[in-house]
Amino acid sequence: MIDAEELVKTVFSGLSALVIEGVENTGGVIVVRARTRDEPTECPGCGTGTSRVHGYYERTAADVTVDGRAVVVKVKVRRLRCPVPGCPRQTFREQVPGVLERYQRRTARLAGQVEAAVRELAGRAGSRLLSALGIGISRHIALRTLPAISLPDLEVPRVLGIDDFALRKGLVYATILIDAETGRRVDVLEGRTADGVEDWLREHPGVEVVTRDGSGAYGEAVRSALPDAVQCGDRWHLWHLLAEAAAKETAAHSACWAEGAPLQEGKRAETNLERWQQVHDLRSYSG
Repeated sequence: MIDAEELVKTVFSGLSALVIEGVENTGGVIVVRARTRDEPTECPGCGTGTSRVHGYYERTAADVTVDGRAVVVKVKVRRLRCPVPGCPRQTFREQVPGVLERYQRRTARLAGQVEAAVRELAGRAGSRLLSALGIGISRHIALRTLPAISLPDLEVPRVLGIDDFALRKGLVYATILIDAETGRRVDVLEGRTADGVEDWLREHPGVEVVTRDGSGAYGEAVRSALPDAVQCGDRWHLWHLLAEAAAKETAAHSACWAEGAPLQEGKRAETNLERWQQVHDLRSYSG
């Protein structure tokens, strides 16, 4: 348990844009009562600053947990009147950017924690982790949060990895592009055709090296869009092909081993079984 002074500092650190009027520690839930600052706010209709108050209303939002206890912030927000005659927005509610966004029931910092968890773990797993951290949300809310997360700006890597994967094996495929140096996913393209990859490469210049499988379609797309780029096989496919070649060569010469090193009759079956297991293990490693 943390003391009262440390508790107040922790709660207030992310609410500096508000005027804190009081903190109630009920044991299970910490209630923070606050209000907005008495400063002019720009009208969203015409951009004129105003401090003329038309009325007040209260917003309630969940905040990040403190010492394992839930925190609820109750903010007294002003409804302001625009001083410009004829403005389409005669009155408007002020917002608290960076603390409490429009229509949200969570503070910005709590929403950031929820988004980070569901981005990595999605529904059920994200819900279980957040519940362990004292943030109770259902898996359905976690899944609804995902589409609202803005995608990061697309950064074209120096070394680009290209490969296909199955959405429905044998029916529907897609192409994934990754940063081969960091493992970060860059983009996902519909289908696995050369045209899609070529169009993407032309629209996003800057790739110097391309790692890929042995597909001729991807190779032709890279040669057409980036004639100066270096192409090479990616690590997984190199190991896979090497393991397959070693397994085939081993299996082809398995009969020669018995002729070159005759075995006693009682040990022959056991040794052949061990050799078969070695070949099988080699094939499994290649996958």
